[in-house]
Amino acid sequence: MGGKRETPMPHDFLQLAGKAVLIAGVANKKSVAWHVAKLLKEADCTVLYSVRSEARRAQVQKLAGPDAPVFVCDVEFDEQIERLAGEVADWCRASDQPLAGLVHSIAFADYDPADLEHGPRPFHETTRQQFARTFGISCYSLVALANALKGVLATDASVVAISISTTEMASENYGYMAPIKAALDSSLAFLAKSFSRFSRVRFNAVAPGLLKTSASAGIPGYVDSYLYAEKATLRGEAVKTEEAAAAVAFLLSPRSSGMNAQRLVIDAGMRVNYFDAQIVTAVVEKAD
Repeated sequence: MGGKRETPMPHDFLQLAGKAVLIAGVANKKSVAWHVAKLLKEADCTVLYSVRSEARRAQVQKLAGPDAPVFVCDVEFDEQIERLAGEVADWCRASDQPLAGLVHSIAFADYDPADLEHGPRPFHETTRQQFARTFGISCYSLVALANALKGVLATDASVVAISISTTEMASENYGYMAPIKAALDSSLAFLAKSFSRFSRVRFNAVAPGLLKTSASAGIPGYVDSYLYAEKATLRGEAVKTEEAAAAVAFLLSPRSSGMNAQRLVIDAGMRVNYFDAQIVTAVVEKAD
């Protein structure tokens, strides 16, 4: 008596029940994309998957179940993107529903084997081939997928890309991926503007801080950066993959209908805490 009554959350809070979303880039059960898929399925949303190889399809099929639609598309090749668009269109016709959303969780860095063994080379030594190939897979693929799938996206669909919390810090081990993620972020505004001429499709990004994923483990020196980032958060605890996935689910949902061409940063306050007293003291004392 006298206490505040909690209002229960509606069962279909995300308003995605009965809708369909295509997720491109599930790698394994640790990936952001897989955590997004789990949340969507909990919301009674149908999840379609796009993966880069037949081997990856077999892995994801085991995770998603034998009835889940899993398509193969290596976004490095235009013909495979067009094939994916055709296969998804066939699925949409058969199920009599468009795509309510698209998740772009694709990132690839063309590291030289020597970079992985001896540490990253200086940024100014990045080769044209490395930069161009990484850009094509990690950034241009968003443009290509959006264009190829525009015919099957609902008029009010939501497209969400996975970015990073900041592209303005020169993290040596992340190297040329940061400028490419910056281009991905910039593309959101141009895609949103282009699509606004014929639809209400929205383009946003979730920009998480450092996460513990299989993909990140392949970045030279990542573990040390991750441990530092954890110390720099306001809560002293690293961002969880589930937290990034929850933000993606929100941006896919009509609940975020007023958001377009935005980056939703999920970093547990790290960006405001670089001068934390404990971190500063640890560095100064070590220097002495």
